[in-house]
Amino acid sequence: MKIGIACDHGGLSLKGAIKAVLASANDVIDFGVDSEASVDYPDCAAPALKALKAGEVDRLVLICGTGIGMSIAANRVSGVRATLVHDAYTARMSREHNDSNCLVLGARTTGVAVAEEIAAIWLETAFAGGRHQQRLDKADQLAAKI
Repeated sequence: MKIGIACDHGGLSLKGAIKAVLASANDVIDFGVDSEASVDYPDCAAPALKALKAGEVDRLVLICGTGIGMSIAANRVSGVRATLVHDAYTARMSREHNDSNCLVLGARTTGVAVAEEIAAIWLETAFAGGRHQQRLDKADQLAAKI
């Protein structure tokens, strides 16, 4: 599986640890950043989100200070199901029930060991489909209704 990863300056401290978890059984493409110089999260997320939307990566991990900014940016892109996850249970449910294709983490809100566990669970959990697919279909139609 091809996994993309990107962060802003606030997420750089966590990116290396998560990249190592992803690389254990996957091809990882790093979309940056590689410096703690202040940058804007939408600019950092854009190349990675384009790659996800184009099918150049199968899944994506985005990291910023809290994860909130990256979540906002990612969920503006059609076809992206970004989930901000803080624990093992929500990591599992984000995949099993919501078919998350974009994991979002907060480097300032989630410890390294917990984030590594989250990433591993998120990678190994399959989408359950069934009634959950019906709900995703409804969510996809929501924008056209409002």
